[in-house]
Amino acid sequence: MRDTLWINNTGTVSKSASTSVLTSCISVVFAFIFPSCRYYFGEKIALYYLWLGWYTKLLVPAAALGVVVFLYGLAFFNTNPLINEVCQSNIIMCPRCDKTCQVWKLSDTCSYAKVSHLFDNEGTVAFAMFMAIWATLFLELWKRHRARHVSQWKVYDWCEEEEELIMEIVNDPDCTPKQFRHSYLRSTLVLILLMLIIGLAHALVVFRVVAAPLLSECQWKFLKDHANTVAVMLGAVLHYVTIQIMTRVWKLHLSLFLTLQSFTVKMFTFQFFTLFSSLFYVAFFLGRINGHPGNYVRLAGFRLEECHPSGCLTDLFIQMAVIMLLKQTLNNIFEFTVPTYTSNRNLGTPPIQDVHPLTFSLFNEFLEMVVQFSFTTTFVAAFPLAPLLALINNIFEIRLDAIKMVRLERRLVPRKTNDIGVWTKVLEAIGVLAVIANGLVIGVSSDFIPRLVYRYRYGPCANGTTDTRCMQGYINDTLSMAFMSHPDVQRDFKIEQMHNVTECCYRDYRSDEDYSLTPQFWLVLAVRFAFIILFEHVVVVCKFIAAWFVPNNPIGVKNDRLHDKLARLKEELR
Repeated sequence: MRDTLWINNTGTVSKSASTSVLTSCISVVFAFIFPSCRYYFGEKIALYYLWLGWYTKLLVPAAALGVVVFLYGLAFFNTNPLINEVCQSNIIMCPRCDKTCQVWKLSDTCSYAKVSHLFDNEGTVAFAMFMAIWATLFLELWKRHRARHVSQWKVYDWCEEEEELIMEIVNDPDCTPKQFRHSYLRSTLVLILLMLIIGLAHALVVFRVVAAPLLSECQWKFLKDHANTVAVMLGAVLHYVTIQIMTRVWKLHLSLFLTLQSFTVKMFTFQFFTLFSSLFYVAFFLGRINGHPGNYVRLAGFRLEECHPSGCLTDLFIQMAVIMLLKQTLNNIFEFTVPTYTSNRNLGTPPIQDVHPLTFSLFNEFLEMVVQFSFTTTFVAAFPLAPLLALINNIFEIRLDAIKMVRLERRLVPRKTNDIGVWTKVLEAIGVLAVIANGLVIGVSSDFIPRLVYRYRYGPCANGTTDTRCMQGYINDTLSMAFMSHPDVQRDFKIEQMHNVTECCYRDYRSDEDYSLTPQFWLVLAVRFAFIILFEHVVVVCKFIAAWFVPNNPIGVKNDRLHDKLARLKEELR
């Protein structure tokens, strides 16, 4: 097949052959392994499409359950007592910033409370557990899927290192193998770059802190009324721009002095830190270190942000939704239009081999999909629709990759392989991180634990009463009071803008007299830690059971290999 498919001078497949190869590569996704894709592009490309197809298939149940969780929140959209308590409240809240902001009514954020409930409800906990186990099942079932096909391709026992040594010996019988080396200089550079990423995350935090009060001074009523939400969305867009810039910087500099495997691991590490540094701040620090009226924590002279009275999870949802939508949509447009423009520009150019500079990059495609896998699993507790967005993106990604590979870019040199390499280890690490991150999101960021404590310890049903709503009064219970007569409070707020308000509320468990933390705060904190430990132990046990229950190699593959070895040994002993 390799001999019958004609290639033009730019290294792309001719139009007469591209349709056949394109169909074959897309067919790999649906597990009908036509030989032309593997024979023409090699096992390396075929395994990429095999993995992408398997990942896309298993996204279907995850996306379906995510939609169910979303619809569960939507079903109680108008009847949820917590939403009604916010929307019908007359509570006066303390200003969100120092001198320019005014007091506001809790009912002004009715829409925000409704959105919060869509992504912070009881179904979120079960979905987070499901996704952590799903990540393990995906990897274990992929190993079986891979083993079945590489056995059919007769490359199960193939060793890339031995093949490279054989090629070196053929070219030079007196060659010496390249020695493994460790460079402390490179390791130090990696640490410096990671510190730079952390610094960028701090810069994004400063932007969010500064943007909210500045927007609250705007003359436009919409921006003034929704200053915090707009600041969050602008921060997410700026984060996306930072991701794009830093990704190109990492690729340009790291590729100059790192080996392929080392480059893969370190490039993903940098990409992961760039993507998730701001998300970790929103998930685990936003609203927890901001202090209280009269003693606010400040950054660059501005007060740190506070969580909404309905919870902190919505900010994380907004951040993830903006980044994920922008990254997937714009990346697909950019990756497809640039090769198309380059190919059209080169039409009519003399047939010189180097006229088509773009080469299909398997590394870039794997990196894009593994980063998407990270979004789909790591903070899925805050964004149950992430698997659905990933599924929709992958349906287009499969087709666009195939078109780009066979029609718009120079093909890769066909190479053998029997695995996706170090990406398997990266996916396993993400699976473990997903358990930790989702446990922390539910235990720390979500209001699941405070609501649970209120229901069984402080709410109307705590004493056995059953004729009322158990969560009635929850929002008011999570608020503390600040009195304007206190001199420290007067220093923080501009009294002229208080409109004769003598006290205001803020989200925290503090005493009204001396702002000390109440016993309820310590109880909630203890239950949070207990839940995180219990959640992670239960999910980890389930992951180990799933990994043990699903063997990496199907019995048929083991038996086939055993017969092949027996036949080879008989042949050698003759």
